[in-house]
Amino acid sequence: MTEPLSTLPTRTLGKTGFAVSEVGFGAWALGADWGTVTEDDALAALRAGVDAGINLIDTADIYGGGRSERIIGKFLKERPDSDGRIHVITKMGRCEGWDSSADAVACAAEGSLERLGVDCLDLVQLHCIPFDALREGTVFASLEQARDQGLIRHYGVSVETIEEALFCIRETGSASLQVIFNIFRQRVIEELLPVAAEHGVGIVARVPLASGVLSGKFSAGHRFTDDDHRHYNANGEIFNVGETFAGVSFDTAVKHAAAIDAILANECSGATLAQKALRWILDYDAVSTVIPGAKSEQQARDNAAASRLPKISDEAHAELAKFYESEVAATVRGAY
Repeated sequence: MTEPLSTLPTRTLGKTGFAVSEVGFGAWALGADWGTVTEDDALAALRAGVDAGINLIDTADIYGGGRSERIIGKFLKERPDSDGRIHVITKMGRCEGWDSSADAVACAAEGSLERLGVDCLDLVQLHCIPFDALREGTVFASLEQARDQGLIRHYGVSVETIEEALFCIRETGSASLQVIFNIFRQRVIEELLPVAAEHGVGIVARVPLASGVLSGKFSAGHRFTDDDHRHYNANGEIFNVGETFAGVSFDTAVKHAAAIDAILANECSGATLAQKALRWILDYDAVSTVIPGAKSEQQARDNAAASRLPKISDEAHAELAKFYESEVAATVRGAY
């Protein structure tokens, strides 16, 4: 295998065997749903992230109707040495007309291949499809066929609940799982991470900053633009509420973030709250990579820098666990 481009610390992405940067690049915002992001800004953010050592980019066919994948494809063309050195992981299963059949899976894979401009997809993840479809099993046979056809190298699943994650670990050939994991969502620590590690399944931690609230930059009452899911899905109006602010109502999440900032005040000198929140996730060895989003060069560089921070102290971990149990857990809404 070609040596990875990353100069950041790396971990193995489950059964893929890929050495991926501990901090990846979440590319949802490059497609849609996070306010306006120009193509120039998107490309600049990707360049900054990869130059800072990131070698994993997460996207999906539905992000902006393929816009995110197309922008990433344009970026990859700028990097003639990127093949095998920058790992793009994408998702399928949410676009209109998709089903679990081999033809639908192959068609979706071919669309992503064309938009990304690559010959084979490193990793395809089912995109939070219904649990019934996972249990029925046809979709995994279809993914196996797509792999045999050379369309994909590996497959995994992005899930909403721990129950779904455990099923995929124990009953399927999934190489990895993408799950919501952040300081607001701590159940996975005991209920999922040990099982994933035991079975060699990689964990991709999404929504790591609770849609930005764990940056500490927002105050109660802040209004997001109409084209931002933090406005139109604040209470789960369109899709699972857990994908927005990790399921905590915005004003409550802001209060939680302030308390967390105080708990972490003496940790990782000079780091931002967002960087500390990312470092907290990385302190769990079962996590393969964390994928914060970035809409600017500075965000991408700051995210990457979290990988080089020292670990959060045991005392702060214990205090955050206590805070979660006493204050946060009861405020988390949505499937979990």
